Amino acid sequence: MLFRLFLLFSVVPIIEIWLLIKVGRVIGALPTVCLLLAISMVGAWLARSQGLRTIAAIRNELAAGRLPAARLLDGAMILTGGILLLTPGFFTDFLGLFFLFPVSRTLLKGWLRRFLERGLSRGTIIVHRR
Repeated sequence: MLFRLFLLFSVVPIIEIWLLIKVGRVIGALPTVCLLLAISMVGAWLARSQGLRTIAAIRNELAAGRLPAARLLDGAMILTGGILLLTPGFFTDFLGLFFLFPVSRTLLKGWLRRFLERGLSRGTIIVHRR
């Protein structure tokens, strides 16, 4: 686990710096900064709108007496996308936007469901109840 965190905190900044240098060489420094600001503004708007929509859906499901598990997962993904957008760089911005679009969240939820089902059936994921 420690090695994975080390890789995460060392590889992601290297990717970000490399991408910033590559894009800066192609379009220039000022357009690169402007592009990053534009992506951040679009991401902030998208996070806000998707977050409010998800909160409304959670309220509706709770009012109907249903557990809003899928909507709570959407909310967690929107929060993750917003956090990724706070980190400067193109790589994390792309990942953050991926977490914010409803279509990609649906794909991620399907992948997560299959991952958990496989892990539970193989015994690599264990759930403890108290």
